[in-house]
Amino acid sequence: MSTCAPGAEWFKSSYSDSTGECVEVAWFDAATVGVRDSKNPAGPALAFTAADWAAFTLGLRTGRYASA
Repeated sequence: MSTCAPGAEWFKSSYSDSTGECVEVAWFDAATVGVRDSKNPAGPALAFTAADWAAFTLGLRTGRYASA
């Protein structure tokens, strides 16, 4: 998906640090979330449905993806 999403407001997590190793997120519309590499804002973005994004972030919060 192109990052050409007019009006998209990209943001980083409040947990991001100053190393620049971050992703940015934007709501493209009510049903689509974009994710891109903050070091390459002109590059491609991944697009997820709002439901898939909610499931992913819930998994992060509950430790589903934590390494053993």
